[in-house]
Amino acid sequence: MKRIIFILLCCLATIAAGKAQNLGDILLAADDAGKLTENYISPAMKGLMYSMNGGWYSTAKTHKKFGFDITIEANASFVPKADEIFQFIQSDYTYATLPNGETFLPTVMSSDETETTVDVRIPYQNNTYKVASFNMPGGIGGDIPGNAVPGPMVQVGFGLPFHTDVKLRYVPKISFSDDVDAGLIGFGLQHDLMQYFGPLDKLPLNVSVLAGFTKMDVTYKIKDDNSSDQITITNGEAAFNMNTWTVQALGSLDFTIITLYAGMGYNNGSSSIKIKGDYDLTYDIEDNNGNIISTVNESISDPININVDANGFRTTLGARLNLGFFKIFGDYTLQGYNTVTAGIAFSFR
Repeated sequence: MKRIIFILLCCLATIAAGKAQNLGDILLAADDAGKLTENYISPAMKGLMYSMNGGWYSTAKTHKKFGFDITIEANASFVPKADEIFQFIQSDYTYATLPNGETFLPTVMSSDETETTVDVRIPYQNNTYKVASFNMPGGIGGDIPGNAVPGPMVQVGFGLPFHTDVKLRYVPKISFSDDVDAGLIGFGLQHDLMQYFGPLDKLPLNVSVLAGFTKMDVTYKIKDDNSSDQITITNGEAAFNMNTWTVQALGSLDFTIITLYAGMGYNNGSSSIKIKGDYDLTYDIEDNNGNIISTVNESISDPININVDANGFRTTLGARLNLGFFKIFGDYTLQGYNTVTAGIAFSFR
């Protein structure tokens, strides 16, 4: 089990951190750095949040008192084509320009790995300007099957009195090559409604409601691998924090061998992206004629703190194969980033 979790979390951390090593260069854009970072990384953040709200159930039927299940699953949210690029609108930026005339840049989830040159020109002193150039990183979508953002889960469900299940999902904090840490925790409640409909609870039909909350944290160390560039990094780190919740109405037809299930509800997701550490930036000083006349160094700390949200309605259809206490299930969810879920469960009523 630990090996499965490790492999899935490697995929997750790769997406969330993406090319975070290159994010340090964006700081040369000064006040424009936050906007560029948000446009570049937000599809990965949204994909993670949509994945985190998946996989809470494979039936609307709750456990008997003290029954339990252990579920291992993976969710994958597909990034729409429109979110593989973002439009560079010059009026949105104060200092950054694209010297080669591009109007669309790849996001982290693009299959286009092309880097894009960005020029920076900031008014300085006595009609001079601080100038610099850096490359916006390309995407990593081409390296990921289906260009889908993965979200691994390990979940335990436990039957309480009053036909209610409590659910705990957990992926322990794991480090990858001393550069990436990632972990996840979540809680959910599922309550059976058929108990209120008298003899109808003898039918294979089950109806319930579910509410779930999931929290994920990913941190990536930004190293200073190039001593000759315009940035010196001390204690650099990219920190991604995501909180999601979902409320859904569930229905299922539970037969001996197969279960057909569906759900409808609402997702809410909020995330923060923080670039932490101390950064020494070097700019050339340019006069009005475009001549480089000197250089200047500036120091900044914890320069970026931005937020990305992902909200909306969701509809899920799925099926589960019941082989005694062993279950195999899969479903598909229509939402902002459509999501596929697949997994296995060991369930004891």
